[in-house]
Formats: sequence, structure tokens, C-alpha cells
Amino acid sequence: MKKKNKRTATVGTFGKLAKLYKNMADAYAKTAAEAGLSCAGCQDNCCYSYFQHHTYIEWAYLWKGLNSLSEEKRNYFIQRAKDVVAQYDEALTKNERPHVMCPLNEDGLCGLYDYRLMICRMHGTKNLMILPNGEQRYFQGCYRFREQVEGMEEFLIPMLNRTPFYQELAQLEMKYAGPALKTAPRVNLTLAEMIVQGPPKLS
Repeated sequence: MKKKNKRTATVGTFGKLAKLYKNMADAYAKTAAEAGLSCAGCQDNCCYSYFQHHTYIEWAYLWKGLNSLSEEKRNYFIQRAKDVVAQYDEALTKNERPHVMCPLNEDGLCGLYDYRLMICRMHGTKNLMILPNGEQRYFQGCYRFREQVEGMEEFLIPMLNRTPFYQELAQLEMKYAGPALKTAPRVNLTLAEMIVQGPPKLS
């Protein structure tokens, strides 16, 4: 049997990630619709949120999207990311949580919509995450979601279970990174930092 090379394996794993991303977005859309949640006119745009991401595969897939752009457009986003990271650093030195627009946001639209990371697809609705030890963690939803469900009985509030999506993402991360994942440093980067640092390097 012919052994798959690294390139072939990566392409296959990226294809599975794209499918997983779509499933995430579909599940989120269903939960949001059940709650009557709309982001239109929101004054607290999620793209201002200081999200940190934790997988090499999402980082690499983001760069796949960047590399699909023209050189001019890619360099534009890289410069914007550098500006955003500088603003992050300034806020953090003041012990403030950064509140800066994502470098990929252009006039309210994502410049790499098909390549956006998991949290960009699932933030907003009430959700549940069950940890490997059985502990259950809940996010009650953004302020717009909470406004929509105010007065609703708790058991009737639509909720998205993120657990199976995290589990599948973890499996894809292991397939993508391979044995290098055991010794590679833990990813704890914002999207802007992932852009500034370039594609992930796994030996």
C-alpha cells in the first residue's frame, strides 16, 4: 500500500476541518435561530473580542486562506495584524483586556470568512462544554442572546453543545501535527498573532 506523503495528509485533514467548520456554523445558526438571535446592529461586535486560539491546524488553515489571496491583499492584512498586536500589547501593559477590531474585519465583513477559526463561528449563543473529567462548563451567551431569552424558562433556552466539535477538532489536530504535537509548545495566540508570526512550524 502506498504511504501518503505529508502534503497529501495535510490536504485531506484540511478538507475534514472545512467540513467540521461548516457543521459548527450550521449548528450555531440553528441555535441562534431558535433563540431569535441576530447580530445585525450589534454594538458589541464579536470581532472586537480578545480571543486566544489553541490549535496548530486552525492556525495553518488560516494561513492557507491568507496564501490564497493576492500578495497585495495578504500584505495588507499582515500589516493590519501588526497594528492590532501593538494595540494588544499596549492594553496588556496597562492590565486592561484588549478591545480591538480583528485585522480581518473590513466594513463589518470577514476578509477570510471561509477560513475563520472555531470561536469565530460559535461565540454568541448559550453553550455547553463537557471536559474529559466530566465537568460541565457553560457560557450563558453574549448580551444580545441574553436579551433575546430574558424571561424564558431555563430549560427552554436553546443551547449549543460544543463538546463533539471540540473532540473532533482535537482528533484533527493530532492527525495534522503528528508526533511533533508531543513536544511542540502549546498554542495560545490571538488570530492577529497567528498572522504576524507566519504559518506554524512543526518539526
